[in-house]
Amino acid sequence: MAESLRILVSNDDGIASPGLAAMERIAHGLTDDVWVVAPETEQSGAAHSLTLSEPLRLREAGERRYGVRGTPTDCVMLAVHHLMAGQKQPDLLLSGINIGANLGEDVTYSGTVAAAIEGTLLGIPSIAMSQVAPFAKVRENPVRWATAERHGPFVLEKLLAMRDWPAGVLMNVNFPDVAPGDVAGMVATTQGQRDTGTLVIDERTDTRGVPYYWIGFRLNPGAPETDTDFDAVARGGISITPLRINMSDSAVREQLHAALR
Repeated sequence: MAESLRILVSNDDGIASPGLAAMERIAHGLTDDVWVVAPETEQSGAAHSLTLSEPLRLREAGERRYGVRGTPTDCVMLAVHHLMAGQKQPDLLLSGINIGANLGEDVTYSGTVAAAIEGTLLGIPSIAMSQVAPFAKVRENPVRWATAERHGPFVLEKLLAMRDWPAGVLMNVNFPDVAPGDVAGMVATTQGQRDTGTLVIDERTDTRGVPYYWIGFRLNPGAPETDTDFDAVARGGISITPLRINMSDSAVREQLHAALR
């Protein structure tokens, strides 16, 4: 193991998540210097949000393990700017392993991806990992953690071997919902887009007769576009999507520049 490598691990499913435990095992396969700073409770959908209206609470949950009453972004900030202040900074940030996919526009909502975004903003090579597991099946069938845990180290080996990983770019990895032995390789993908018809607003009524709502998604039976993250996992492959934090559109900027003359 590389004794000099320092890894920071976080997630959005909470410090007690089995996915976080799997990510910790993967990290410990690379180094003994692993720090875990994760939310105390599930923060799915928190995106890149900060807790500004109430104080953050930090709980020591073991050696170099901390639970934070806050968002994934809060966790990364506390880890780097407080817990490791004046010390060696992380060489790598691993976020996950998320319960369920982070595909297409999921990345704009995802707390898992947000932790990797914050790491990238701080100059730390950052990788978000998710194990695809349709929510409709989670109660019926176990999440295939073994798939992510078996193939995760090889994915990291390939990514860490890249010498021209540019600043401002993070990696979003999604493992398919198949058995470990059925994985059909790794695919470099682009970010896909969901069918908007999959969104569901479920209206219900509480015991006092007051309406309330759940936001959810139906499974999309359509054929995904080729070379997208959706396409890769649908074919049983591991999707690896490089995401750039700078969302400026250069082509439209040039059009806008001409229009504003």
